[in-house]
Amino acid sequence: MMRMNFKRHIFDELVQWKKSSNAKPLILRGARQVGKTTLVRSFGESYTHFIELNLEKAKMLVS
Repeated sequence: MMRMNFKRHIFDELVQWKKSSNAKPLILRGARQVGKTTLVRSFGESYTHFIELNLEKAKMLVS
């Protein structure tokens, strides 16, 4: 239950950010595998247009 409450809290913070008249670009950072991408994609559904940029450094490919 703690995990759901935490996600709900963060989502509510994003909604407040969206409602702000002086909202700056949103950058979401954090540890790996904690749900950042899922959260952003879910939040993006509230927009008509949504662009997701993943600036994670790609691992070097070795052939």
